Amino acid sequence: MAAKYILAIDQGTTSSRAIIFDLNGKVIACNQQEFPQIFPSDGWVEHDPEIIWQSVKHTSQQVLEEAGISSSEIISLGITNQRETTLVWDKNTGKCIYNAIVWQDRRTSEQCKKLRNIVGLSEKVQSKTGLVLDPYFSATKIAWVLDNVEGARLKAEKGELLFGTIDTFLLFRLTNSMQHLTDATNASRTLLFNIHENRWDDELLSLFNIPLQMMPEVKDSAADFGVTDVNIFSPAISIGAMAGDQQAALVGQGCLSKGMMKSTYGTGCFMMVNTGDKVVQSAHQLLSTIAYRINGQTTYALEGSIFMAGATIQWIRDGLKFIDCASESEGLAQQIAYDHQVYMVPAFTGLGAPYWHAKARGTISGLTRDSGIKEIVSAALQSVGYQSRDLIMAMKKDGAHPHSIRVDGGMVANDWLMQFLADMLDFDVLRSREVETTALGVALLAGVHSGVYNGLDELKNIYKSDITFTPEMSDKQRQHLYQGWLGAVNAALNITEQ
Repeated sequence: MAAKYILAIDQGTTSSRAIIFDLNGKVIACNQQEFPQIFPSDGWVEHDPEIIWQSVKHTSQQVLEEAGISSSEIISLGITNQRETTLVWDKNTGKCIYNAIVWQDRRTSEQCKKLRNIVGLSEKVQSKTGLVLDPYFSATKIAWVLDNVEGARLKAEKGELLFGTIDTFLLFRLTNSMQHLTDATNASRTLLFNIHENRWDDELLSLFNIPLQMMPEVKDSAADFGVTDVNIFSPAISIGAMAGDQQAALVGQGCLSKGMMKSTYGTGCFMMVNTGDKVVQSAHQLLSTIAYRINGQTTYALEGSIFMAGATIQWIRDGLKFIDCASESEGLAQQIAYDHQVYMVPAFTGLGAPYWHAKARGTISGLTRDSGIKEIVSAALQSVGYQSRDLIMAMKKDGAHPHSIRVDGGMVANDWLMQFLADMLDFDVLRSREVETTALGVALLAGVHSGVYNGLDELKNIYKSDITFTPEMSDKQRQHLYQGWLGAVNAALNITEQ
């Protein structure tokens, strides 16, 4: 039977998914499995690498069974992943020497602070990587593992240990230890990759004391990443693409021209604008990053990251137990006006762009005897809109002037939140018809590599919007609400500094 589908593995922060697409970008089947979050200490977040691997293997095998198709019908496989999450494993056994340290983890805050205090170092690192010196990225996580796991540094220097973000780890396992590779998008999130020269940077590796032999080879986002082990899929499937989740979503949203912008509202929120073949160096704490690299040609993006979006509602559900499921938040928020005076600053794992305050912690302010579950749930949702406005304001100052934004992710099913987002950003919010745009993006990249699509231009026609949310709020009310948010953030930062 002729191959006519593409398989995407989407390994996220709270779950792993495997999705089969047809060649028009339509979902044929999807299988998802959540896995535990590990919190060993304040601000620490880990995952068990073996549980992640088993979840990926299970979902990718199960989705074929659910679709009633054989791996022989899969043209190509693409892998997209939670970025920055760091794993170090034994080259010979394939076993990780420590849990995966998740992108949200803040254990290396003090190390980053010391590095930022070195005159000129932050500027040098940003000029090479487009990133800020922050625990968010992989470099200090790798160094922590090497310095805190007995014998690790010696083994690394002997060439016995390998580093990888989730994509690299999964590829290593999928190919039975044959391939130690990553793509340019994931490499650009490590604090170790020179995004101008597209190579691991010797000076940065030395700065963080990380041996070069640990690092994977960096390939284009659509490239030959090998074939799967026949014990996993029989017959084997060729692996034709890898990309970090936010970059994959940019492709899936069809933001393939300079100036186009997308925002993904999942565990966190990640807003990205395509800047073409030029690196835009942010003066307002945003990140310059690689959007994708195809046929050796690099396209860049400007990105703002919010650590807590859907994860805030997850906390409302699991921590406070105010709701039984995330969808209930919409109905509660609809019952009260926007201006209820309660603000939630969800700095559970610090604040991301444009603040980059690793030690900030969450606050709820403006409470009165009249405040209740509705106000707190509404404030949690509104915090996503306010933080998104923070990012847009910073992007405008850096020279990006979007007129609309394409959105995806689990939170965009909430119509109330999407309308509030349009009101706060003061421009149209286009919701994708296809919810699984992250997986779709890497599937399309795999299709480009396998020749299903004739380059990126053909991909632009696959994107379809579901609905457009148009601003309805007066500018006076918008400014009033946003000023209240800025006051709440300043208060939270002041508490942290005391």
